[in-house]
Amino acid sequence: MNTDQLRERARTSLARIGATVPDGTDLFARSPITGDNLFGLRATTADEAIRAIDEADEAFRTWRTTPAPLRGELVRILGELLREHKADLADLITIEVGKIRSEALGEVQEMIDICDFAVGLSRQLYGKTIASERPGHRLAETWHPLGVVGVISAFNFPAAVWSWNTALALVCGDAVVWKPSELTPLVSLATSHLLDRAIERASAPAHLHRLLLGDRDLGSLLVESPRVSLVSATGSTRMGREVGPRVAARFGRVLLELGGNNAAIVAPSADLELTLRGVVFAAAGTAGQRCTTLRRLIVHRDVADQFVEKLAAVYGRLPIGDPFDENTLVGPVITEAAAASMTAALDRAQAEGGKIVAGGARVAADGGARVTTDSGARVAADSGAHVAADGGTSIQPASGGGAYVQPAIVRMPRQTAVVREETFAPILYVLTYETFEEAVALHNDVPQGLSSSIFTRDVQEAERFLAADGSDCGIANVNIGTSGAEIGGAFGGEKETGGGRESGSDAWRAYMRRATNTINYSSELSLAQNVSFFS
Repeated sequence: MNTDQLRERARTSLARIGATVPDGTDLFARSPITGDNLFGLRATTADEAIRAIDEADEAFRTWRTTPAPLRGELVRILGELLREHKADLADLITIEVGKIRSEALGEVQEMIDICDFAVGLSRQLYGKTIASERPGHRLAETWHPLGVVGVISAFNFPAAVWSWNTALALVCGDAVVWKPSELTPLVSLATSHLLDRAIERASAPAHLHRLLLGDRDLGSLLVESPRVSLVSATGSTRMGREVGPRVAARFGRVLLELGGNNAAIVAPSADLELTLRGVVFAAAGTAGQRCTTLRRLIVHRDVADQFVEKLAAVYGRLPIGDPFDENTLVGPVITEAAAASMTAALDRAQAEGGKIVAGGARVAADGGARVTTDSGARVAADSGAHVAADGGTSIQPASGGGAYVQPAIVRMPRQTAVVREETFAPILYVLTYETFEEAVALHNDVPQGLSSSIFTRDVQEAERFLAADGSDCGIANVNIGTSGAEIGGAFGGEKETGGGRESGSDAWRAYMRRATNTINYSSELSLAQNVSFFS
């Protein structure tokens, strides 16, 4: 699909949703499919952003006294609109992120699912009744709306992460100000407009949700504003190190979802066919650009050679190219800089003793070409899509010049410096182990702690992996990959991943404030701990 076709498809989707693009030259909507700009946009000014925060704070003061089930009605309407425009929003996600069609539709489905979850939650914001030590007293715990929630989101899930935060924040009685990635303005405009339509239909306060389009300086306004009670930020660990202390300095709250360096252990008892399917999707899905992407594979020595051979063969057949092509499984990485980062990481891995056993090629000359290669060889960057015929490559040219890479498998002699870092690209490092204890030690010996998995048919190994001295991640799976979490469970991780939790379970508590209440329904004033003060 060429740039003109992408531009027209984006216009059609935006028109169906009812969103308009603010014309300007402050930033550009770009597609990684061709690498070209689609539209110029006007960014939100600093004064407009400050006013948006003030307006959201004013809307919050009305919204917080609205009964929670009525707040849930707004989110129910949003869910209906997402169902109605699922295909349109998925088109925009594919255009701006490069996700294959199935994954883009899946992201919108995730938004619908969290809306359903939040609607039910609006009637279940439970507190506790606690036994009091004093006669004639009742001790209780209640939860109240928090304030304005600032959401800073990344490009790779340009709408779903917003929905995790916004659906919960709205039913909890909060207002939301959103600063999305500057790489995905069209998705942001469309998503925000759908919520604006829902707000109008539900007769909710008009400025309950505000969108800020622009660079990181707008995010800084959210971080610094005393009117923003909670900053929920998704991005790199570096970003989290900047955001966390600045919000803490003004005694605000943060919810951080930062880097992941996720691993899977493959035990000798594993079902290798099931493992193969789980590993390939987790490692190559979304062109390796999920925070839960599988980046390290820790395989028992008895099955390592056999499994890596099978894995390399599958990698060699992965169709790469135009994500609108229903046969494509791997679309482009987001920018040329992302592809260069992958190349640099592979160079470092080889310098640290690694061996590339599959993939690693740049497929750049024809942009949206669909490539299938069985060669397993890394192709020089300047060769583009022109791979030798005896490499087993078939190329179906398309237009444009996006950054396309072949997902890579690298066998490493040990867990070196480059392996311990997160490279946001489809690189899978393979390590081997002898004992279960060695595997867990390798698994945990990285700064990040987001997602993890083990493939095993040994019940004892599975339970040990999930125990307190097993995986140190916020997500630990058995016989599935590291990516593709359901919204029913809390999502987030430990260590340099930031410690935040979003989406399901009791993640809603981050968006509310807790109050402990003591009610004296007796005619006596008794003090706790048997303190005697009045005669």
